[in-house]
Amino acid sequence: MKKLLLMSAVAAMISTGAMAQSTVVTTSGAGHAAAVQIEPEYRTKTRTYVSEHNIRPVEMRERIVVGSPVPREVELEAVPTEWGPSLTKYRYVYSGDRVMLVDPSTRTVIQEVD
Repeated sequence: MKKLLLMSAVAAMISTGAMAQSTVVTTSGAGHAAAVQIEPEYRTKTRTYVSEHNIRPVEMRERIVVGSPVPREVELEAVPTEWGPSLTKYRYVYSGDRVMLVDPSTRTVIQEVD
C-alpha cells in the first residue's frame, strides 16, 4: 500500500512538471480576475523582438516590479501582434533588460516576461 501511494505521488509530481511549460498569471482588479497565458514560443518572440528592434530601456531610479504601478511619466508601448493574441490588449515597458507587461487601464505591472 505504501509503495502504491509513493508511486502515485511521484507520478503526480512528474505530470505537474510536464504541464509547467507555459505560464498563467492571474491578476485581479476592479472586482474581476484576468488570466494571462504566455506560451514559450511567444516568450522567445518577445526577447527576439526587443533585441532586433533595438528597444531602448526606460531609465528609472526605482525598479519596476510586478504588482506596482508604472509612473505616469513612463510611456507604455503597444504589444506587437507577434507576441501572441492574448497579450495585445496589454502594453509593455522595457526596463533594466526586462520586459514587463502592463494593464493599461491601471498602469499596473502584471507580469515580467522572462
